[in-house]
Amino acid sequence: MKRYHARWVVPVTSPPIENGCVVEDGGVIQYVGPLDGAPAGEDHDLGESVLLPGIINTHTHLELTAMRGFLEDLCFNDWIDKLRSSRKEALTEEMLLDSARYGIVEGLHAGITTYADTCSTGLVMDAMIEMGVRGIMFQETFGSAPEQCDSAMEMLRSAVAVLLEKETDLVRIGISPHAPYTISDDLYSAAARFAQESGLRMGLHIAESEAEAEIVCMATGPFATEWRVRGLILERRARSPIALLEKTGCLETAPLLIHCVHLDAEDISAIARNRCAVAHCPASNAKFGHGISPVADLIAAGVTVGLGSDSVASNNRMDILEEARLAALFQRAIKKSEGAFSAMQAVELATIGGARALRIDDRVGSLEVGKDADLAAFSLSSARVTPVGDVIAAILFAVAGTPAHFVAVKGRPLLADREPLSVDPALRARVAAAADSLAAWDRAATWVSATVGSAS
Repeated sequence: MKRYHARWVVPVTSPPIENGCVVEDGGVIQYVGPLDGAPAGEDHDLGESVLLPGIINTHTHLELTAMRGFLEDLCFNDWIDKLRSSRKEALTEEMLLDSARYGIVEGLHAGITTYADTCSTGLVMDAMIEMGVRGIMFQETFGSAPEQCDSAMEMLRSAVAVLLEKETDLVRIGISPHAPYTISDDLYSAAARFAQESGLRMGLHIAESEAEAEIVCMATGPFATEWRVRGLILERRARSPIALLEKTGCLETAPLLIHCVHLDAEDISAIARNRCAVAHCPASNAKFGHGISPVADLIAAGVTVGLGSDSVASNNRMDILEEARLAALFQRAIKKSEGAFSAMQAVELATIGGARALRIDDRVGSLEVGKDADLAAFSLSSARVTPVGDVIAAILFAVAGTPAHFVAVKGRPLLADREPLSVDPALRARVAAAADSLAAWDRAATWVSATVGSAS
């Protein structure tokens, strides 16, 4: 047995323990409590630190890590178009795999042990398995034209069949019809039926932007313009993006709903009624100027909420405790009340809330006997953290943004003394080369655009 003791142990589902200890054996927690009452075992003194359950990222795109800083200050539809073109033309599959690996390294530095990733290539599943982390990879599908539905579903079923063969105790597979501006109503319905038949969880980008609401509710806006250029028939599809998911049967699968910024009371009621969970991405939502999700209202309605970083192509970094801090601050600001969102609520979103959203709270998300030993320790000795005072407030408002110094998944250490273990030393250079490839693509694309513009 291994005994991990720290100045503070925060189980999340029970009160903090000063001079606490977590004992694990075979990857499973055997004891959580005061150090002086812990059973004998191999001692690991984490010192002046706070020991938390592993942090959970309920939405990211790990294979886009090489795009950090590449897609700045673009409107949303232009951002999507540039991402799609550059990924296809400038990045190889090996580059995308390295990018996913590097994203996991960044996540480990932030204490993240579980990743819910949305991916079109399937490569992220390989990266998560290789790196020893826990996760769910949602296999994406696309198809805005109704006639694409059958071929898109054939490709999705084929991809899922391959990925199911790779599933492990730690890494599972789900499906993700991308978003209303890339998915027809027919494809939404077909994907929902497939999810019900196969027992796979769905993860859906929804209610993220005004442009998305415009194409769904009014058949107008930039996405509608793109559809018309492609010759697609466009009409009003539903009262809201959430209503579209209900109309097409997607809400019946109780999916993970990603973003949920633009919601009204009817939407929140539908989300709660269908037992959906929400992945809240405050930094990404704010960086795009999309707005602030009504998270406090969702929670008050009984909706389970976790936190996501989104990709570093949209957020520039992956730090779920920082997302928790932003979530609390934004809710307090929009509600104009210091009591609108407590520090404890925010810490819960980063841990047990995320586990519940992913339906793995029987195994992770809190430090409890019988759960897997997913652990993350953060120092309390830096100048920005001490004096600690209220330890929960310290985690949210001071620890957030500082690196973890110890991380384990199911008892296996993946980061120690702030350094990830068993990571290819050449990985960083390869990801930098992928970023150089993107920069070269951008220079060429800019040159072509300028040349065509001057010629006309």
